[in-house]
Amino acid sequence: MPGATTRPPAVTIADVARAAGVSRATVSRVMNGRSTVDPAISARVQEAAIELSYRPSNVARSLSLGRTTTVALVVPDLGNPVFQQILSGVTSAAAEDGYRVLVADSAEDPGAEATLAREARARCDALILVSPRMPDATLDALLPDVAPAVVVNREVASAPSLVVDFAEAMIQVVEHLVEHGHRRIAYLSGPPASVSDVARRRGLDVCYERHPDLEIVELFSGSDIAAGHASAGAVLASRATGVVAFNDLVSFGLLAALNEAGVAVPGDISVCGFDDIELARYATPALTTVAVPQQDLGRHAWRELHTVIDNTAGAAESTRFGVHLEVRASTGPVPQTTVHATRSVPGTAAPVADVATADEQLPTWTLEHGVPVLRRTVDRVALSRYETGETMPTIHSPRPFLHPVHSLAGVPLTEAGPVDHRHHYGVSIAVPDVNGTSYWGGRTFVADVGPTLLPNHGRQTSTSTSIDPVSPNVLLDTVAWTDQHGEPVLEERRRIGARLLDDGWVLEWRSTLHAAHGPLEIRSPSTNGRPGAGYGGVFWRLPLTSTTRVLSAEGEGQDAAHGSTSPWVAFVQRHRDARGAERTTTTLLAQTSPARHWFLRSQEYPGACPALAWDAPLLVPDGGTVETGIVAAILDRELDADEAATLAAHLR
Repeated sequence: MPGATTRPPAVTIADVARAAGVSRATVSRVMNGRSTVDPAISARVQEAAIELSYRPSNVARSLSLGRTTTVALVVPDLGNPVFQQILSGVTSAAAEDGYRVLVADSAEDPGAEATLAREARARCDALILVSPRMPDATLDALLPDVAPAVVVNREVASAPSLVVDFAEAMIQVVEHLVEHGHRRIAYLSGPPASVSDVARRRGLDVCYERHPDLEIVELFSGSDIAAGHASAGAVLASRATGVVAFNDLVSFGLLAALNEAGVAVPGDISVCGFDDIELARYATPALTTVAVPQQDLGRHAWRELHTVIDNTAGAAESTRFGVHLEVRASTGPVPQTTVHATRSVPGTAAPVADVATADEQLPTWTLEHGVPVLRRTVDRVALSRYETGETMPTIHSPRPFLHPVHSLAGVPLTEAGPVDHRHHYGVSIAVPDVNGTSYWGGRTFVADVGPTLLPNHGRQTSTSTSIDPVSPNVLLDTVAWTDQHGEPVLEERRRIGARLLDDGWVLEWRSTLHAAHGPLEIRSPSTNGRPGAGYGGVFWRLPLTSTTRVLSAEGEGQDAAHGSTSPWVAFVQRHRDARGAERTTTTLLAQTSPARHWFLRSQEYPGACPALAWDAPLLVPDGGTVETGIVAAILDRELDADEAATLAAHLR
């Protein structure tokens, strides 16, 4: 037929045998890698195969060997990244032994699993069942029919099984929340047929026994993002301060819904997940979760299966995998929402907290699970925590910081890792440029280029944190500043004290920066060519609220305070908590000497610091020192400008 093409006939094993002058059986043995063929004959066969462009038939090879060199893997939901990672581990390990993997998805339907498994096994040499949802009796009846087989995330007696210790995982998660003061915790449960969900509940039972005052509210959820998103209303209605989700996907959905509702995580509620899938560290905020060895499960499952393929009489064994908790930014201390007794003080228009007696004037620092916590002496209410910052991402310039800082009525007045600036952390010393190293985090301003993410993020490390033995209201810390290469840049002596007022409390942060490793040149984006961006120093990041007013000696508003050397600035904020209650607070920040220019924001976000390098670099000679700090008064009421000025004068 004109224009028609004729496909050349396929080269067969007989063609190779004739060309090499050997039998078809010899060609088959060579193609299958058998070592019983003389090397010279094997080379002749391989040369003939290459010359003829011979490709062995997989079907013929399977018939010859009596196996397909293919195994099947059945999962409940291939859209779940955990099962994808297990599949990846199986596939890569099987490929090393010349096997391929056929995948089947049961779509979380326990009734379809057994039929699907049998059909898959009919096409393959063996089977891997991952997290099967079918009842025990159905699974026990299935396994002899599909042998050889291996089961992942389900312990069985008739086949090798790989089990993650989800009970211990749940214990680790709950203990983490309990250590942060949480006593009412919601558990968003998984699919009813999930055996790993049952194991998680066993962990909850252990936690109940350990902590009789613990309340755990169990809320049915599911296993995907939509389920987590839909659960937000029930979570908020439960009045839980911490949430443990069945897996990370459920956590993602919950985080999104809480963000849409204006609920701060972890300021209003802490959220934990399970599995530590790849996206968990990139969630908003980064997710605290249990790390499960997903790819290792897959690789180990293949090793077990490969053994039983070669020896189906091998004994069935159970292998247990441990887990560990990855603590990130989605969990924190329980929010303090207790309203304390108030009374009216003569000459004031608003009620203020009861005046403390002389013995109660000084809050005290205590070490709680290795973390310094500042508490009011009279009722042990937590006022702040001093975090090491060790788990902060490198691009955030890790550093010790105070967070949360609460008012006496429990209103949080700091923010850590907010959506607008992930590298803002409570109260900390954050400086964008010290000898070319960033201790601020995020992008660096580069002249003629603009904000640029550079690999120049340094680290501040606490080397000697202690509570003053004479004054337990004072925390002392020695902090080593190192550059991005780990080389020392400067040494800092830090003193953080606290005292009570009649209607609030005072936090005092004073630091001495010592040029112990050579001269220092402290700069800012302003000194590097960006006008007005002279930030860097003891920086206080406040939370976003419905209303924020700024007061200063120069007048009201951001424009009056920013760039001024006012002896004080004040943020008057109106807060609305997750339950709709409103409170008004004033955070008054007073300068220590020498007076510096204020870097201040209230419109884009609320935050301020006395700037170390406003419009010119700050030079510190080798061996020299520079002092910096801030004194803050924190009140559960609104101050006007005159009251703020009077109070500030008594703080310094």
